[in-house]
Amino acid sequence: MAVGLRLFTERAGDGAGVPVLDSNAGEELIHVQPGVSVVLANRPPESPGTLYISSKQVLWLNDVDMAKGYAVDFLSVSLHAISRDPEAYPSPCIYAQIDTGDEDGDQPEGSDTEDNGTVLLSKVTEMRLVPSDSNQLDTLFEIFCKCAEMNPEPVEEEEEEHNWIFSADRMQDEGAEGEEPDWHFFQDPTNTIVPAILSIFVKMAGKGQGPAIGIDLGTTYSCVAVWQHERIEIIANDQGNRTTPSYVAFTDTERLTGDAAKNQVTVNATNTIFGMV
Repeated sequence: MAVGLRLFTERAGDGAGVPVLDSNAGEELIHVQPGVSVVLANRPPESPGTLYISSKQVLWLNDVDMAKGYAVDFLSVSLHAISRDPEAYPSPCIYAQIDTGDEDGDQPEGSDTEDNGTVLLSKVTEMRLVPSDSNQLDTLFEIFCKCAEMNPEPVEEEEEEHNWIFSADRMQDEGAEGEEPDWHFFQDPTNTIVPAILSIFVKMAGKGQGPAIGIDLGTTYSCVAVWQHERIEIIANDQGNRTTPSYVAFTDTERLTGDAAKNQVTVNATNTIFGMV
């Protein structure tokens, strides 16, 4: 379903104006932010351009080269965050993960995103938006959240093998009181557990750590997240929900939810990691 990042050159006013939106489908322009550089994967930042956020997609248009621009639907943005962590990127930015629809995901970011020096947009899974005025990050983040809620992501569960365990107990140690956190996340506005798990996983990027599994068993919401191939996945339960209590089990070759996971406690208790709420 996701189409990933794509080239966008449709501008109004003889190709020199604002992007052409699909008004017939109800698409509306929500926000315009000038002076924004875009960073695709591990490439250098593009020359500054203008960021346009519509009710359906994120668009960036180069201010100098009128034939250069990028767009990604909110349905393809699997995660977005404010990054102020210099270890992750030297400049404060909006960090976004892009779902390309690639079921394999075996290659790390940057290993297959270029062909003879030309970026392969369909392979780009990470994008950073770097405003010249970092004070605009909170506003941009709130707008991203609003538009993401307007475009809910379909729940799709993948079958993958995950063998390493990362305890969620460390979440309480993230961010001392009075300190501004390096990362702010949006995944689901009803679940405060998810951002805490993701804040740990994203910091693992580029440090050779993973795969990993984070489990938090809350009294109201439960959440299981997997970090592998520099990607984050929130696991849905057997009802297709990502933030409701459920059983989740990991065997050597399977990931199970619901009753199938619950049964593992008797079928293969020694070699099964499981949690319940």
